[in-house]
Amino acid sequence: MKSLTEIRHILHRLAEPSGEEVRTQKQILEILEELHPSDIHTFDNGYSILAVYDSKQPGPTLLFRGDFDAVRVDETIDVPYASLTAGISHKCGHDGHATILLGLAEQLHLEPVKRGRILLFFQAAEETGEGAGQLLSTCILDEYKPNKVFALHNIPGEPLGTVICKKDSFTCSVISCDIELHGHTSHASEPLKAVCPYAAARDITDRVLSLNRYDMSAADYCLFTLVEFRVGEPAYGVTAGHGVLRFTLRAKDDDVLQQAKREVVATVERAAAAHSGIGYNVAWKEYFAASKNQEAAVNQVKSAAAACGLPYVEKEFPFSWGEDFGLLTQHYDGALFGIGSGVQQPSLHHQNFDFPDELLPIAVRLFQCVIDNA
Repeated sequence: MKSLTEIRHILHRLAEPSGEEVRTQKQILEILEELHPSDIHTFDNGYSILAVYDSKQPGPTLLFRGDFDAVRVDETIDVPYASLTAGISHKCGHDGHATILLGLAEQLHLEPVKRGRILLFFQAAEETGEGAGQLLSTCILDEYKPNKVFALHNIPGEPLGTVICKKDSFTCSVISCDIELHGHTSHASEPLKAVCPYAAARDITDRVLSLNRYDMSAADYCLFTLVEFRVGEPAYGVTAGHGVLRFTLRAKDDDVLQQAKREVVATVERAAAAHSGIGYNVAWKEYFAASKNQEAAVNQVKSAAAACGLPYVEKEFPFSWGEDFGLLTQHYDGALFGIGSGVQQPSLHHQNFDFPDELLPIAVRLFQCVIDNA
């Protein structure tokens, strides 16, 4: 197998967005073929891969996840392995995550597991919150019945190799919301003959943003973020008759998120009733379940960090971003944890972010120690 650095650079060049990971899947499959898993599964509903290393001896079944989709951000760093696709790049580090899992596959090939099974889930479509659900919908995990599931995510701003974890919610429940407002247009010289949705859009935005509960320590923490406010079109002879509002909602627990959704819908209904002639439609998309870390799995991660000589930080509050791995932790015991990718590293999704190659062997070893502590 090529070096981990070479593999990451290959995957970085191939950067593909969620649902379009054709070349990336092909590359990962080619590397896996060299590493001789017991089984390799692909699926009709997406580009994810499940590789199995089976000892054929009784023991625990552990699943490890590494995602491989990219984000819609321009590549700005001047490196020889820059993304080949305009407007798409690996600014969340999924090229590194997938490479780590391939490094673990190499170790499992060289030193086969002595008991139980290891499942390596190479996940497509993480950024859109679809990949985990696609895997669950195949029911293949009903066959393998993993005892625990694990995943890591690199964390910029934290010292390289620092392991970050906590029990219960590690990342928030997150969902996105599209609100369309419909009035009707008129000639721009006769605006009083139109039904313009601006006033309703303003009222909805003000009310939704007033619902913010910023205290992360509170049980009802909930963050409402305005992503887009648009009324009308660039047609100068036409009065605006249509509007679009987009928000993201996030909370530590799913029941709080569901209540937040109800508050948004009620706000839209009240605004439509107060502004005559306004129709509306509310659509929910890109749902990420909270990652619920089980205490025993967290302790396993903590022990693995100690065995690897890595610093361990117990996080007080969840990260406010969403992670599709959360859906797996809603169904199976396990843990999502962070690993520092450097104090000078730009933030996730920043155009200058680049996964640090020196973290690759550290993370592979950490996953190995998690297996050893099973």
